[in-house]
Amino acid sequence: MSGWDRIGSLVNEIWHRATTAQPTAEPLVVLGALALVLAVLVVPWAWHLARHLLTIVHESAHALVAVLSGRRLSGVRLHSDTSGLTVSVGKPRGPGMVATAFAGYPGPAVLGLAAAWLLGRGYAVGLLWALLLALALLVVQIRNWYGLWTVLVAGVLLVAVSWWGSAALQVAVAYAVTWFLLLGSPRAVLEMQAGRRRGGRGSGGSDADVLARLTPLPGGFWVGALLLVCVAGLVLGGWWLLDGTVLSRP
Repeated sequence: MSGWDRIGSLVNEIWHRATTAQPTAEPLVVLGALALVLAVLVVPWAWHLARHLLTIVHESAHALVAVLSGRRLSGVRLHSDTSGLTVSVGKPRGPGMVATAFAGYPGPAVLGLAAAWLLGRGYAVGLLWALLLALALLVVQIRNWYGLWTVLVAGVLLVAVSWWGSAALQVAVAYAVTWFLLLGSPRAVLEMQAGRRRGGRGSGGSDADVLARLTPLPGGFWVGALLLVCVAGLVLGGWWLLDGTVLSRP
């Protein structure tokens, strides 16, 4: 078999796994993943470690909306304190810049909502491969070593679970990632607001403050708007995750 044949066979195998629906998750798996994520959210060291995933999605959302709004993407940086920076070139003001600045915090909630929709249709493995593809698209835009390391580690973990993990592990990881995106997004907004109040990291440079400078509306309004979108994503996505698994069981 030639090299191209091997590549074609590998792609076909990945496509088959990604597009094959898995059985509905057991309530214990769904609730267990939820409990694990809630623990991560309240344990400081676990939250700091896991928050890198939110930062990856946050900055990816900035980057995607920047490109969709006609801006030229210059690069993405991810830092060890879980902050990040996405740089794009274009008009310094206007709807495109506002949309780009707004997109970051809702990004994980929107992705979590899409993930919940996929899980509701049995595509847990498909979700994992879709996340891996997104990381592959992001890695070429990373402009610092720590960011590259973070994305590569996340990618290796996803490959390990998607290719070598058992079906039960794949489903459990897919639900845990989805719960984390949904629950972590509103917490990140609250964390941003706490930073604004105490004048710490991100004070004056948070997304809400950037939006306040771009529009006539104050930063507090944008904090509320960002939180509203994230909570709405959590409520709807959480319902989708529980409906058909936990709520529909006798």
